[in-house]
Amino acid sequence: MSTASIPESVRRLLASQPIELPIFHPVALKLQKMLSNYDFTVDEVSSVANEDMSLASQMLKIANSPMYMGRSKVATIKEAVIRLGAQQVINLVIAASQATVHTSTNPALDRYMKEMWLHSHSCAIGARWLALSCGLRGVADETYLAALLHDVGKLYLLKSIEKLVGAGVINSLFDDELILEIFEAMHVEQGYRMMQHWNFPAMYCDVVHNHHTEKWDTVNKMLAIVRFVNLACHRIGIGLKHEPDLVLADTAEAEVLDIADAQIIELEATLEESREAELNE
Repeated sequence: MSTASIPESVRRLLASQPIELPIFHPVALKLQKMLSNYDFTVDEVSSVANEDMSLASQMLKIANSPMYMGRSKVATIKEAVIRLGAQQVINLVIAASQATVHTSTNPALDRYMKEMWLHSHSCAIGARWLALSCGLRGVADETYLAALLHDVGKLYLLKSIEKLVGAGVINSLFDDELILEIFEAMHVEQGYRMMQHWNFPAMYCDVVHNHHTEKWDTVNKMLAIVRFVNLACHRIGIGLKHEPDLVLADTAEAEVLDIADAQIIELEATLEESREAELNE
């Protein structure tokens, strides 16, 4: 398999891969469906979230981390739902489940997955902060989830590669340049395919589909926020890319959101704090 043919070869191989690879936890998907249908009670959300105790424990750990915690800790899922709201709790359950699936027994793939999780989680925290900073409180929690999942196609690709390597179909594809080439060519289409398959609401699918496109809907503030925070993570090197020369204030996203220099400084500080907290776990 030549270097030049790898992305297209992987594309063909992926066509035979099951879309049910372990990308989303069943509990997270069940909660997402409840939220999409606007058909839930506090007790129902609590009950579903508690179906997997290890996931519930991880969710409470995240809820009580410095990035989320209020003046006192939450001790139960129900208490978290009452205090934080159903959307935020579902966000945290999905975040907890995503943290657990960004792992691999293959050391090379595991490194990529850990970097991707750091990027996605930092983007989510930064996107929620920026939505609040821009006066968009009503969509802050939804923006968090959109940012958390914007690169889900990369996780799917790595899980697919992991499966193919385990089956002996392909060998070492772990050179940074090759992995990034595969991501560049395929992660948006595969992420969009995943989101549609699992019936995520259109606002999340749109972000996954358009977070890199040159022409995008500038009226969509959620998309603008995720795009901008993604770029901010690239600028300070959170994730697989580092573009220190990127001038955030000159981006179209900054213009659309009317972001001031002070907001950029605070956003970057929030992202750095998130990275530090994650690395110290």
